[in-house]
Amino acid sequence: MHLPLSLPLALASLLLLLLPAARAQNLSDAQIALVRGNLQQSAKQAWELGTEAEALTELDYPTLAVFSSWSLPPPLSLNASYNASEVISIATKVVQAKPANSQPLVSADGAVGDPPSIGVAVLLANYTGAQGANFASAATGQLDYLLYTAPRSSSGAISHRSEQVQLWSDFVYMTPPFIAYYGAVTQNQTLLALAYQQISLYRDALRDSSGLWRHIAMGSGTDDGHWATGNGWASAGCLRVAMTIYYSAFGSQMQNEVSDLIGWAQEIVGAVWSYQVRDSPQSNGTLLNYVDDSSSFADSAGTALLASVSYRLATLPVHASYSTVPQAEKARQLVFGPALGSDGWLSPVVDPYQYPDPGSQSPESEAFVLLLQAAYRDWGMLGTPGQTGSAPPSSALKLLPLVSALLAALAVVMWGV
Repeated sequence: MHLPLSLPLALASLLLLLLPAARAQNLSDAQIALVRGNLQQSAKQAWELGTEAEALTELDYPTLAVFSSWSLPPPLSLNASYNASEVISIATKVVQAKPANSQPLVSADGAVGDPPSIGVAVLLANYTGAQGANFASAATGQLDYLLYTAPRSSSGAISHRSEQVQLWSDFVYMTPPFIAYYGAVTQNQTLLALAYQQISLYRDALRDSSGLWRHIAMGSGTDDGHWATGNGWASAGCLRVAMTIYYSAFGSQMQNEVSDLIGWAQEIVGAVWSYQVRDSPQSNGTLLNYVDDSSSFADSAGTALLASVSYRLATLPVHASYSTVPQAEKARQLVFGPALGSDGWLSPVVDPYQYPDPGSQSPESEAFVLLLQAAYRDWGMLGTPGQTGSAPPSSALKLLPLVSALLAALAVVMWGV
């Protein structure tokens, strides 16, 4: 009996979610539903849609996310129950709405770096045979724009903006993961190397000696402040590219790049979390919008995203780091507790449309809550959630390979392979 290739992926997720440790989460199903609903109703801008697609992938379809060893290559088809429907829907609507003469996936108000954030979902839709749009052409057009049309700095860094060469920390989450994923699914090592190179160039331009990243460099309207969400964008983007390379066909040849990217993410969160305990206003676990500026306001959005990075670092199959788990746990308790309203909206947050003013509702902050929930769940499968910054017990680390072995045996029985 031959079953769809996607079945082992669905079974993998089911088995993992049934493990006792995987249930150790503080958000109820009702709370998750509220946050998800807020995100799906409010996400409109390119970067919001891209972050929404990634958050839903990691939360609902973890074996399709690049943090899973099952993710690359993706399955050639998805089944009725494990279909990434919300993610594919985002990709479909974006590609259907794209003007025929436009290379970028979205005309994003002069932003070069934001539209590619949807590209991973578009590539996933194409690879898994989704219908309803020409995903392959749309993804290739977006890549060609980045490679051959978008402005670059003298060092070769692709500009985040089209009207001037300008480098934003946001770019690291939006563009390199798309370039890397394109390289992984097409087995193009040059693109994987380019994704790494772009992050390296951005790091050269934005990193301070403290390990923190400035928000915007070059051009007019620079921002030398250490924006919490910007440091979250940068560190989370580093990890997405690192794991894309690691699980690609070229992972063994690019171990140095993987090590660098993980180290850069760890450096950022290590620098950021030092401000959680240094000043009394952050004693509840929050970070300030500008992490080292005492006149700045508390921002739960950046706090949530950076906490998700710390938990992701603690779940990696290589170069895992547990040192910032205690700080992430303190932040998670705040985000999942008093910072999350009964309506599912996270607060206080920065206004993404009137930056750097505080706002009441932010689509990206809702995505950050889901990213934190997914990362915390995955950490819970390896160790006791909230434990101190030590490695999970060796017995827990052996659990996931055991599940993989069981699934492989199941495939032999069902497929005769």
